[in-house]
Amino acid sequence: MPRLQGVSDRDASLGAKIAFFFTKRKLAQMAGLETAGMLEPLRMYAHIPALLSAIGKLEMAESKLDILRPRHRALAELKAATTVRCEYCVDLGSQIARQWGITDEELLGMADYRNAACFDDVDKLILEYATAMSRTPLEVTDELFDALRAHFDTAQLVALTHVINLGNLRARFNVALGIGSSGFSGNRVCALPESGRA
Repeated sequence: MPRLQGVSDRDASLGAKIAFFFTKRKLAQMAGLETAGMLEPLRMYAHIPALLSAIGKLEMAESKLDILRPRHRALAELKAATTVRCEYCVDLGSQIARQWGITDEELLGMADYRNAACFDDVDKLILEYATAMSRTPLEVTDELFDALRAHFDTAQLVALTHVINLGNLRARFNVALGIGSSGFSGNRVCALPESGRA
């Protein structure tokens, strides 16, 4: 149960209602289904219309990034979510990752990605980077970044860093406000949250 009440459809401003409509449509398209609580994070932002507008613009810009392969983007976003332990993000992210070709074996393997045979070396570097960026304190080493640089150009590294950072923004916002799973994955496999510190 969220710690705050989100803005209802009845109480939403015209701008919020428009944001709710388009976000619901986009999330349903990405996840392949609609759920009752799918707009919960957006309903929180609707308390501050200028912030709702800003986060909407950021999400729209991010959704158009095509610099990264969908697989790499899915692994980066989902690993950030599992490291921070955001139930909403893990639920939605697992479903979107599945739509983008990530297998159930890979979803489950993310918890022990260093030893999982289903990931290649580049996948493991992305998962390591997302983990290092999502921990507090941040743990990105020069060695890790140099290893990434061998596989990604400058624009791709900026995009990868941004995707992980935005995943952290979403996850930490949701966890702090008590926004839990929304049922996107139903009874299907989800990536497992990290059991250690975030």
